[in-house]
Amino acid sequence: MKRLSDDLVADPFLERSPCPHRMRIEVLGSRFDVESNSPALLQLVDTAFGKLPAHVLDEEPPELSVRLFLSPPSSKAEADCGEEPPPMQLHSGPGTLCGTVDAGNFAVVCPAQRTALLVVSRGMLRFRYHLRYELIEFVFYTLAARVQQLISLHAACMGRNGRGVLLIGASGGGKSTLSFHSLLHGLELIAEDGVLATSGGLLATGIGSFLHLREDSLGLVNGRTAAHIRKSPVIRRRSGVEKFEIDLRRTRYWLAPQPLQIASVVVLTKKRAALGENLLRRLTEDELQRQLDASQPYALGQPGWPQFSQQLLRAGGFELRRGQHPDEGVAALETLLLD
Repeated sequence: MKRLSDDLVADPFLERSPCPHRMRIEVLGSRFDVESNSPALLQLVDTAFGKLPAHVLDEEPPELSVRLFLSPPSSKAEADCGEEPPPMQLHSGPGTLCGTVDAGNFAVVCPAQRTALLVVSRGMLRFRYHLRYELIEFVFYTLAARVQQLISLHAACMGRNGRGVLLIGASGGGKSTLSFHSLLHGLELIAEDGVLATSGGLLATGIGSFLHLREDSLGLVNGRTAAHIRKSPVIRRRSGVEKFEIDLRRTRYWLAPQPLQIASVVVLTKKRAALGENLLRRLTEDELQRQLDASQPYALGQPGWPQFSQQLLRAGGFELRRGQHPDEGVAALETLLLD
């Protein structure tokens, strides 16, 4: 009987390991050819990106390839992750970007070659949310962003008729709640927490598959909507916060069918507006620049940031204070989407 160790000696990099399972998806302005030795890993890719609108950012979308490899059962890299896997650590080398969870779970992205490799241990399959959200999405976002030189933003974006507003602010500032109530009023969503944008043209794309809401947000919607949301799976963030994970592809809500052009930036604040006071306050260029720099530390170091931030300054920004109900915030956003 052939032992695994014999295979490792003959093929130490597992280059000849078959990956018969394949799929092709179009997301984030790119076309991805995905191959794997595991149907379970391809299913997670479909869970993350399946049935999303194919956003086109360029007449010739880049062709990218991703290999997802599930390690053999007897791999010595198998680790006991306890209640949850360790946080990902990021590294880089000449032409490569790496994300490492542990010895058995890591990703290598090579933008110049337009390809990426994700290796997953069988034990990691127990943590499907972390695997999808932290490893699989990391690979696709990073490869698409670097190849197309997109700006990666910690932001939400929604709009209509091709125009969008970019919502920025600290985590827990209400982006998800405002995004959800915007959907209830018929606005289209790009994404609630991560947006990719062109440095020229201000076109925004993202993955709007899921929306995450806390239990205490449900008191602001009617009973029927709340009951529907409570049927959604519950995920637990590393902070310990638990949220409902609402699959927007299985609901009556709208995902933006095409990239949205950012018409303005809205900075969310926990300040409350006085009764009858306008929720929106126009920001000066200096105020908006400070808010952008403070809320986007990662984007700040990207090569296209100077050009991108200057275009955002020309588009203009507003501070959005809280009203008595999130619907008031939605009404304020709608005024910014008028031609």
